[in-house]
Amino acid sequence: MTDLPHQALLPAGFPDILPPEAGHEAAVVERLMAALAARGYERVKPPLVEFEDTLLSGPGAAMATQTFRLMDPVSQRMMAVRADLTLQIARIAESRLQGAPKPLRVCYAGDVLQVTGSQLRPERQFTQVGAELIGGPAPAADVEVIAMAIEALDALGSGPLSIDLKQPQLVSALLEALPGPEGGDAALRRALDRKDVSRVSATGGQAGPALAALMAATGPAETAVPALRALSLPPTAAAERDRLLAVVEPVAAALPDLTVTVDPVEHRGFEYHNGVSFTLFARGVRGELGRGGRYVTGGRANGGEGAPATG
Repeated sequence: MTDLPHQALLPAGFPDILPPEAGHEAAVVERLMAALAARGYERVKPPLVEFEDTLLSGPGAAMATQTFRLMDPVSQRMMAVRADLTLQIARIAESRLQGAPKPLRVCYAGDVLQVTGSQLRPERQFTQVGAELIGGPAPAADVEVIAMAIEALDALGSGPLSIDLKQPQLVSALLEALPGPEGGDAALRRALDRKDVSRVSATGGQAGPALAALMAATGPAETAVPALRALSLPPTAAAERDRLLAVVEPVAAALPDLTVTVDPVEHRGFEYHNGVSFTLFARGVRGELGRGGRYVTGGRANGGEGAPATG
């Protein structure tokens, strides 16, 4: 006898999307894409699969552990299934659209696959909608992308939104300037991830007090901004702090109805970002609604250093 329930069994994190949810998702995607197009962002459509050595080079190396791989029976080369569309946009900007006028504004929508989900979002296949501004100067480009994302989500009727702004390179800059813990910073990074101030102070070496002060500055922008500005930091760390403040203040001023928080020590999920990054939340929505930030495209095309980008 055929065991029908087993025939319908799917791998964990790869659900069927049925009516009416499938139709609703498609409508949401098109409304978001229309909002991005209205701001001058042109649509591109990368392939689902690329050669592994292309997709996972440059900034893509940060997504290696989240990437599915398979053998191409035609070329006999290893291929990778995209885990993040942003990395493909970086490649396109450096190759097919290298000669396009800068700054380059592109948008996209498509499915991505990741090896593991999160506790709040166990799905391993999901639709990613986004936009990238390549070659735009900071902080104006960062503010533009954030304002555009908020505008697009508002058009969906997503309800009250909040944004958490962070600078993933700030902790690294501080640890390079001040002697950190002996034997590496793995324990310190875990303590930072857990927001354990006492453990950070105990394991942070000479950087411990400054890291604890950064953690104390986490919170609503109206209190975090003056607290961060008052900190005495080494020059390289102070420069990263100032880059963060240069985005926080205009975002808070331009979007007065948006709840803005700051977390200067957060870095998880921003492995290839090298500048101000953000996470978006909406009331009543499980987990984060979106994320983005500043990065460098990688410079693979002509052996260069890559272009500054945010998205």
